[in-house]
Amino acid sequence: MTRLVLRRGTVTEAGPADVAEQQLVVDVPGRGPRAAVADVALVGPAQPGDDVVVNTQAADLALGSGGFDVVHVNLTRGLDGEGVAGAHVMKLNYSSLQHAVEPVEEQEGPGGRGPAAVFGLHGQLAPIAWAYGQAGGARLGYVQTAGGALPGSHSRVVRELRERGLLAAHVAAAPAYGGADGDAITTAGAIGHLLGRCDAVVCGPGPGILGSATTFGHGGMVALDTAHTALALGCPTVVCARMSSADPRPRHRGLSHHTATVLRLLLAPVTVALPAGESPSPEVSGPHGWLSLAADLEGYAATGLPVRSMGRDDPLFLAAALVCGTALAGTVGA
Repeated sequence: MTRLVLRRGTVTEAGPADVAEQQLVVDVPGRGPRAAVADVALVGPAQPGDDVVVNTQAADLALGSGGFDVVHVNLTRGLDGEGVAGAHVMKLNYSSLQHAVEPVEEQEGPGGRGPAAVFGLHGQLAPIAWAYGQAGGARLGYVQTAGGALPGSHSRVVRELRERGLLAAHVAAAPAYGGADGDAITTAGAIGHLLGRCDAVVCGPGPGILGSATTFGHGGMVALDTAHTALALGCPTVVCARMSSADPRPRHRGLSHHTATVLRLLLAPVTVALPAGESPSPEVSGPHGWLSLAADLEGYAATGLPVRSMGRDDPLFLAAALVCGTALAGTVGA
């Protein structure tokens, strides 16, 4: 028995190839034509008729945000890659997709210091970045961590935020890879690098999240390690509260158990902003600094940036991320 579910198929439709992630339709015998993606920088572009090997497991399991096939190798035109000249540090090391990168830690120039916001769900990134800018914050960098999608190419939101000038830089920290502005060996290296070039950083996983409906077995736990890293580097640290007024799962209503668990386990205090009218429960308030701030939901909704979380309208989810961005801007230069 092997864990990898790899199948051979033929590309029947191919989106634009001059993108970070190419959208495809691949006809896999026994499964039929299905949506697939190719990380262009990793496996190259594809064209209709190409013979490819795809990983089908996420779609087979109907995993929602991961419900598509992923190109593992293009047998027609993907076997002549030469890597990046001079790169010697491996990402996805000791896997069949290991590849060498030039880590940002090796670039000249000292790291900087500044504030950091930490989130646990990728849907929080856009409202954080927008509210940060609205509050006067400038040059915001994004550190993509573990916990969700690892390819830096996979987030359409990151591309849009960069195009709008709401993100100044995007670095992927191990094990994430393919950041638009480079790869870091560690989250600490990524934060230090970006704070030498940006006024603040926001750190959290890519799209999707690992989950098992248990206390510790979910991608949101990466926020604990990231917050500790930011605090150890001397960054004023704001943790974005995951909150919901629409999630059907009781553990995520109000303040999600994801955030509550991280706050209980943190070894040093952080700042947490809540939308006006919300308050923390005594068991999670602890030594942390709590702010009550107004969230401009109408202003954000008018931007055209994503307003739905996991396919739901969830104003409290957005409001909590918006006030996190406002709080982050308030710590710049403090």
